[in-house]
Amino acid sequence: MSNPILQFIEESRQRVADNGSNEALRSAAEGFNVASNKAQYSYNFSWMGRPIIQYPQDMIAMQEIIWEIKPDLIIETGIAHGGSLIYYASLLELIGKGKVLGIDIDIREHNRKEIENHPMYKRIEMIQGSSIAPETIEKVRSFAKDYNTIIVVLDSNHTHDHVLRELEAYASLVSVGSYVVVFDTIVEFMPDGYLPGRPWKKGDNPWSAAQEFLRQNRNFEIDRAIQNKLLISVAPDGYLKRLR
Repeated sequence: MSNPILQFIEESRQRVADNGSNEALRSAAEGFNVASNKAQYSYNFSWMGRPIIQYPQDMIAMQEIIWEIKPDLIIETGIAHGGSLIYYASLLELIGKGKVLGIDIDIREHNRKEIENHPMYKRIEMIQGSSIAPETIEKVRSFAKDYNTIIVVLDSNHTHDHVLRELEAYASLVSVGSYVVVFDTIVEFMPDGYLPGRPWKKGDNPWSAAQEFLRQNRNFEIDRAIQNKLLISVAPDGYLKRLR
């Protein structure tokens, strides 16, 4: 008799692989991605009392990555309300180790207060400053030097130049087998002008930055199994795994 646990895992792996060529499923997901982004769907969720401003599907993917990698440190650019910091910190609390380092050019006082008063703050550190400023990069590198297993999450300014500079600054901190996750690559696949007033657009966004980074850096590749699993995601082609 085959091992039922291994059999279940293999069946799941095959379903995920099949999703990559399931045009009906992919088309339905694409329609939802476009409509839900226009409706600001990601603004409707929270984690342990703090707005998280992420798709639940992506947060499940992050949970799977964090549980598999068991990082000592998660670095995230872009704090906003702090929900994702608290989410990652709560997973590290369950694992029993690790810190989350959040970076934002403007940590608003009301958000800082809520984060600092949260039970998960014990696993959180924050740096206020531009994520691409030399002094911020130096602070992050100094903080990270004492950690061995690192995940990096990029979710701040979504222009091509900014995200590319973040990748150049922080991807080298990612441990082999771990990930740098580039959020909001979905911008490339949205209709023109769907977010009026924002500086990012088709051809100038996290997706275009990640593509340029991958052309320059062969140490990373897109983990397509993750996006084939999710289908609904703000990070298509954005889960980058370090190979060496």
